[in-house]
Parts: sequence; C-alpha cells; structure tokens
Amino acid sequence: MASLFDISASGMSAERFRMDTISNNVANASTTRQPDGTQMPYKRQTVVTSPRRPFKHYIEGFRRKDIPPGGGDGVKVDSVVADPAPPKMVYDPGHPDADPDTGIVAMPNVNVVNEMVGLISASRPYEANVTVFNESKNIMARALDIGRT
Repeated sequence: MASLFDISASGMSAERFRMDTISNNVANASTTRQPDGTQMPYKRQTVVTSPRRPFKHYIEGFRRKDIPPGGGDGVKVDSVVADPAPPKMVYDPGHPDADPDTGIVAMPNVNVVNEMVGLISASRPYEANVTVFNESKNIMARALDIGRT
C-alpha cells in the first residue's frame, strides 16, 4: 500500500513541477532581456521526466516472478531544457530592445495558447494522482477497520 502513496506522490510532484515551469514560461512571454541585462529573449523551458526504474527492470522481474505485473516506482523529473525553437521576430520600432535599423525585436519563443493547453494537460494527471492517493487512503482506512472487528 505504501508504494501506491509513493507512486501517486511522485506523479503529483512531477506534474506540479511541470505546471510551475509552464507558469514561468507564461510569466516570461514578453521578456526580451536576461536577468543580467543581456539583450537576449527568454527561451521557453520544458520538463523532461522518466520512470524511476527502467521498464526493462519490470519485464525481467516479471519473468523471474519477483516483481508483480503492473508494479512501478513512479516518475522523476530528469531535467528542464530550453526549447531550441528560434525567437519570434516582431516588428515594433517603439520597443526599447528593437534593432535601430529595422525596428525588429527578438521576442521569446513562448506561445501562451500552447502553454495553457500544456497547463491543462498537466493538471489532469495531477488530479488523477490526487484521486488515487485519496482512494488509497480510504482503502487503507477500511482495511484497518476490518482488522479491528
């Protein structure tokens, strides 16, 4: 039972980290300078996750009969990587970071609509993991009640 809590908690943690990263992308959707003042647009960040143990581990364990089928250890956040897409080039001669000759500004490669879709797609697994966590608590409480009688 404890592994159910661990698995769903790892999923909630990973999805929460993904939602935080998406929020950071939206907050920096118009940032054209780095924190040190360098004129370079913000680069969209994405989260890379993976299983805590490789799937191959479960296949081998299933063959040896020491790991039951469907078992898992949850997920972990491997890294946060910058999106390699080029910045959006926008004509805005009044912008302080616009090229003086062309009036073009290099804007971040963040599409707010896509980020909102990503936020919704991260919130659904988070909610599912919350449901699994709560139902696991209910099952454990019922099992304890059965043991008392």
